[in-house]
Amino acid sequence: MPSLYRNGLIIRYGNFAFRRRNYLFPVVFLILCAVFTPTFPAGSESLDHWVDLGVIALAVWGEGIRVATVGLEYIKRGGVDKRVFADKLVTTGLFAHCRNPLYVGNILMFGGLLVIVDRWPVYVLGGAFIVVTYIAMVAAEERFLAQKFGAAYEDYCARVNRWWPRLSGLTKTFQSTRFNWRRVLVKEYSNVYSWIVAALALELMETLVERGWGADQSWILTLLGVLWLGATLTMLVVWAFKKRGSLKQSTG
Repeated sequence: MPSLYRNGLIIRYGNFAFRRRNYLFPVVFLILCAVFTPTFPAGSESLDHWVDLGVIALAVWGEGIRVATVGLEYIKRGGVDKRVFADKLVTTGLFAHCRNPLYVGNILMFGGLLVIVDRWPVYVLGGAFIVVTYIAMVAAEERFLAQKFGAAYEDYCARVNRWWPRLSGLTKTFQSTRFNWRRVLVKEYSNVYSWIVAALALELMETLVERGWGADQSWILTLLGVLWLGATLTMLVVWAFKKRGSLKQSTG
């Protein structure tokens, strides 16, 4: 294990960030967007459309990794009492190909939000924050897992990359495991909804900053509103089914 992942300061920050990550990331993004408002790339609205396609591709890629991870094998990534915890060492599913697939998916999705803002200070500051924070959280998790599972975890680390997924054998992994779509809905609906709302809010800010409140922008605002309404209704439907227990079976 590299010395960086044994650094006490990094691990302490990792534990701090792990406990507060649900609002730490949104707060940092809000501050960055308040200081550096979103703009069209190079001042070009037509180029912005292509950038938006790239953002969607990053988000789909990141969420696809998360969906595959959750659907194949459940892991208590949220810990216990907001602290790093694991009752078993999960080495199957996508965890047989990458030790942190959920975090890799998150980084791609957060990267998409940075691209929407299209400000170099946001790329640098936001990118540095994301990288440092996830490195620190992984460091804290690795110390916990190494202490709890010992040689079994060390053997796992020797076989599986920390960040870069190993593609060989991926097809076999999907074929050998029953994919749990109910678990994906229960565990992922709020994550998807949060990203969509954040992306739409950034697009709204970008439009208002660059084009103002003019009447000719009404179709853009209407489109963003319709997308938000559709996402919200979908989220509420999934939430209602979850509360009724309709998705409880086999969620893991």
